[in-house]
Amino acid sequence: MTEKRLNGALGLPLPRKALRVLKNAGIYAPAMVTLEHQHLAKRYVVRGLEAGGAIPDLGRYVTFAGPDGERIAYLHPVESIAVNGLHAVVIAPVLVRVDMLRKGRTYEVLISEHKPRESENGSRPELESTILFRGVHGRIELDLAGKDKAQAGSVLPTFYSLAGEPIPIPKRLVGLLKAAVRGATCLRCTHSHYLLRPKAAAAMAAETSQPPSAVPADSVPEIPISAPQVGTTSEDHGLQVEDREIASVLSAGSQEE
Repeated sequence: MTEKRLNGALGLPLPRKALRVLKNAGIYAPAMVTLEHQHLAKRYVVRGLEAGGAIPDLGRYVTFAGPDGERIAYLHPVESIAVNGLHAVVIAPVLVRVDMLRKGRTYEVLISEHKPRESENGSRPELESTILFRGVHGRIELDLAGKDKAQAGSVLPTFYSLAGEPIPIPKRLVGLLKAAVRGATCLRCTHSHYLLRPKAAAAMAAETSQPPSAVPADSVPEIPISAPQVGTTSEDHGLQVEDREIASVLSAGSQEE
């Protein structure tokens, strides 16, 4: 896996096999971010989609934060017909994205920052993407989608280097990573696990004297997005994914196709 490939705006470099498994499981979490131009404000911004969810043995979640890992407001919610899909649209001058994949109790994560690159002569800038944290084959020895679900959002995976040493997680990203764990273990998810409603963000900003688009990660409890609770079952989604195919998802995700 080359650094150049990981440094893109597409999220975790998952092979087609892993994407097929997620699709068959009914989990839709597009991680790509795009650069957009605001004509009235005359500036470029980054656009992303918070999305994802889980079934008992598999999950993927994508969400966003501000440059320092702080919680930010989404532009508007997305009320999807199906569960484990789109939750909200977020737009900001700079976005930090977390893309997490879970298979059982094994986690893979990519946290990256995205912003417009400085341009000359008024030309359209390129999208600059920087890796902030990369974790492969992390472990949480709890059933967060089952009997231990009360602890989801309060624990972190432990990631190791090739030499078997624990990899420290930057303090400013801890809240964001915990939210991603919660999302990747949230069955039939229709909730936003980290982004805030605009009114909630504005109210917190008034209390903390911060910009409405950014509040500390621990200042506001999780705010669910109102979305239709569609009564789907594993049979409805055709979730009979072969065990041997699912078991290889994370290993395949850390290699090039």
